Amino acid sequence: MEFAKITSRGQTTIPKSIREAADLGEGDVITFEVEGDHLVVRKVTPGQDDYVLGLSRVLNEWVSPEDEEAWRDL
Repeated sequence: MEFAKITSRGQTTIPKSIREAADLGEGDVITFEVEGDHLVVRKVTPGQDDYVLGLSRVLNEWVSPEDEEAWRDL
């Protein structure tokens, strides 16, 4: 079990051991779901998540390198 704090801006860091175990790296996309009293975090595998794929078609105006840079530190 690993612990991490949430900042006043709602940010946290996924501990290195968890990132490694889940094979998460820079630029990966994750989803969040609440199941009862559990928070479930899942890695999105490109092309295998129909919901996220559908959203990406609608929100494609936000995928430029400039947008990625602007959102990175939020």
